[in-house]
Amino acid sequence: MRTKINHLPNQLATILNWNIYIKGFKSFLSLEKSLSENSVEAYLHDVNKLVQFLEDKKYDLSPKDIQLKHLQEFLVWINELEMTATSQARMISGIKGFYKYLLLENIISVDPTALLEAPRLARKLPDTLSLDEINKLIDSIDLSKKGGQRNKAMLETLYSCGLRVSELVNLKISNLFFNEDYIKVTGKGDKERLVPIGSVAIKQIEIYKDEVRCHLPVKKDNEDFLFLNSRGSKISRIHVFTTIKDLAFKAQIKKRISPHTFRHSFASHLIEGGADLRAVQEMLGHESITTTEIYTHLDRDYLREAIIRFHPRS
Repeated sequence: MRTKINHLPNQLATILNWNIYIKGFKSFLSLEKSLSENSVEAYLHDVNKLVQFLEDKKYDLSPKDIQLKHLQEFLVWINELEMTATSQARMISGIKGFYKYLLLENIISVDPTALLEAPRLARKLPDTLSLDEINKLIDSIDLSKKGGQRNKAMLETLYSCGLRVSELVNLKISNLFFNEDYIKVTGKGDKERLVPIGSVAIKQIEIYKDEVRCHLPVKKDNEDFLFLNSRGSKISRIHVFTTIKDLAFKAQIKKRISPHTFRHSFASHLIEGGADLRAVQEMLGHESITTTEIYTHLDRDYLREAIIRFHPRS
């Protein structure tokens, strides 16, 4: 039986109720989960879509009143909006996160999203580059141009360490431990990890530091960042994306390439060369070994056996 909104005061009270809990959820994501501003906004967008559904259907329901049947109706509603399966799955994930927060705060005792199923998604393998393509792309860098040596050091680091682009641009000189062949990076959720780095990347970084970076007028608060732009500020994510796109065009590589392509290639080449899946998981900074699976192009039987071997519940 549907509960309809009949009185404006009730409606306002319900909206206020949602706003209070959403505000608490925002603080939880920012302070306790240490998520980026963009990630927090994405979660809030998902929850606000549920509020929009309730308003559209004229349901006078607070977060504590929501049941599985309402969420299943919500799924039908967003499907009618012609959202893609990926968008629907992401939205359900955001709403599940909201109700986990309510459960954690003892605001609710039963999670209505526990049995909610999102649309099944096809696992799409990411594009990777062969070793020959990576060499071709790096060799296309013009070292006589401004930024050439820095770009070579950046790409060698991306491939040598399998870094996310955010980890690359925030890499600090104080976190380079070349005597031990390691660097320390800060990943998602401000989690730090040590990552091995190869001799080729070390050589290019040292050339950049000793012959290029030392001549830049470094801006205040940017002294410890390794990769700088021509104005002496930390290099931006967009600049890294643009650099790689331009080099791919120059090297006549037709694949869709981004900084993350180097991360995919790093993991795939390691696994194909015989590296342990768990070791690759640690280097990539994945919480779950199942996340690492998508970075590989190996046969399904090998992946299944590796995950069964390392998963604690298997």
